[in-house]
Amino acid sequence: MVDPKKCIGCGTCVNMCPVEAISFDNNGRAVINQELCIKCGTCEAVCPVNAIEIKR
Repeated sequence: MVDPKKCIGCGTCVNMCPVEAISFDNNGRAVINQELCIKCGTCEAVCPVNAIEIKR
């Protein structure tokens, strides 16, 4: 889950996702496609503002 209030739209998570499950919404914030997400935690680990929390 991405907290849109924290996300700064840097793209780090988009670039690091191994299954390309993250994209940007119309406001330039990251969104995770839950059907593609494998819950590996990479995006959560690389987010510089801690805007992502993976619910396992």
